Amino acid sequence: MTQHGAHIVWDWNGTLLHDVDAVLAATNGSFAEVGLPPITLERYRDLYCVPVPRFYERLMGRLPSEEEWLAMDEAFHRHYAAHAVDVALAEGAARLLEERLAAGRTQSLCSLAPHEQLIPLVRTYGIDRHFVRVDGRTGRSDQGKAAQMVRHLAALEGIPVERVVVVGDALDDALAAAHAGSKAVLYSGGSHSRASLASAGVPVADTLEEAVEAAERLVG
Repeated sequence: MTQHGAHIVWDWNGTLLHDVDAVLAATNGSFAEVGLPPITLERYRDLYCVPVPRFYERLMGRLPSEEEWLAMDEAFHRHYAAHAVDVALAEGAARLLEERLAAGRTQSLCSLAPHEQLIPLVRTYGIDRHFVRVDGRTGRSDQGKAAQMVRHLAALEGIPVERVVVVGDALDDALAAAHAGSKAVLYSGGSHSRASLASAGVPVADTLEEAVEAAERLVG
C-alpha cells in the first residue's frame, strides 16, 4: 500500500463517538453505588485520566482496592450501556471519514472500548468500511493504550509509522502515540479540558475537522 498524507488512527469514545454525557451519567451512577458524591462535567474533564484507577485516586484521595475497582468498573459499564443507546457520532465525523476515504487517505480505529463490543457498534453506525483496521481492548480495563497502540501500528501493513497520527481526546492518546513512535493531535470535545490537553505538548483541536488539518500538517 502506498501511503500519501497522514494515516489517522482514530480514538472512539469521546472522539468519533460523542458520548461524554453518557460517560458522566455512568460515572455518577457508579459513584452512587459506592457512596461517592456526583461530579460535574467540568470537574470530570479536569480530573479524568487513564489508567482509570488514577482518576478514582484523584477523587478518593487513594487508589481503590482491587475489590473496589472491580465493583466500580462493573457498575460504570452497566450504567454506560443504559445511557449510550441514543449516543451519536461527533459533529462532522461521518462526513470526514467519508471524505478521507474518497481522497485515498487511510485510517484506522484503536480504542480502549471492549473489542467484542466495538466491532458491532462501529458497524451499527455504518462507518466500518472507512477503516483498514479496528482494534478494541482485549485485556483489563485498568491499563492505558500504549501497548495496544504498538500492536495496532505493527498490524498496519505498508503504512510507515512516520505518517501515522493518532487523533484522540485524552492525554493517554498522546502518550500511546509517543510510545509507538507516531504523532498525535488531541481533540477538546471529549473527556479532557483544553487546558489539560495542552500539557501534552502536541496540537490541540476544537473540532474533528481542525484535528484532521493538523494531522496533515504534521506529516506534510
